[in-house]
Amino acid sequence: MKLQVIGDPVLHSKSPVIHGAMLGALGLDVSYTPQVVRRGELPDYLRWARENGVTGFNATMPHKEDLLPLLDWLDGDAALCGAVNTVCLRGGKWIGFNTDGGGAQAALEGAGLWPARNVALLGAGGAAKAVAFRLAQAGAERVWVCNRTAERAEALCGQYRCQALAPAGFDPATLRRLAAQSQLLVNCTSLGMAGCGRQFEDFSFLDALPQGAGVFDLIYHPAQTELLAQAERRGLPTLNGLPMLVNQAVLALEHFLDRPLDRKAMAEAAASALRGEEA
Repeated sequence: MKLQVIGDPVLHSKSPVIHGAMLGALGLDVSYTPQVVRRGELPDYLRWARENGVTGFNATMPHKEDLLPLLDWLDGDAALCGAVNTVCLRGGKWIGFNTDGGGAQAALEGAGLWPARNVALLGAGGAAKAVAFRLAQAGAERVWVCNRTAERAEALCGQYRCQALAPAGFDPATLRRLAAQSQLLVNCTSLGMAGCGRQFEDFSFLDALPQGAGVFDLIYHPAQTELLAQAERRGLPTLNGLPMLVNQAVLALEHFLDRPLDRKAMAEAAASALRGEEA
């Protein structure tokens, strides 16, 4: 049994540490390694993985949506949100799952940032789909999906027929207006990620957030993005993407092993390994 995480970039990923710790706690001698797979290389990767004994993998940017037409079957959450982050080879068929939404909700609950009535969510890619859908499903009255390309935001919201989801722009004026009405702001874009080379042009929308509103950045490398640093300077509670990564990894490992796990014990094993890395 071999497991991997694929993406571009991906060598910075903490997933091997997290999964290695959980597999070790279970007493399983299973490898979990990062593999750079660039956009357009997925068909070749799937052939290679099958031939080389890879029985499951996690997928990060830019593959969460591109995988969809290449898989044999999609689990409920993956089909609903139109994005995949966990893939298992079962009976010779590639099966796609999505654990991002569940991981995000668990992370927010653990940080005391959920529930929230209104959410300003930035981005409309694979992770944004999973998180937006889950937060709407979990009771948010309004989730504004803010994206530079209006058509992508509209497509995401139209996909679910959910009244809580509403498309919006990404211009400073729109972000300030929606932030003023939100108890939670979630960044699902790659802006600020190490190696991305792109950054928010304007952070003034943070000034519009109500006192006590949370700022959640799905990025965990660096541990504190400029968005989170700016939010912290304004006295806002912040959360980076590491707790979400841990929680979605626990759910992913259940799919890889095809059995339920003690989720609390697995999360504690992963968190302990991450603390050891930082020491």
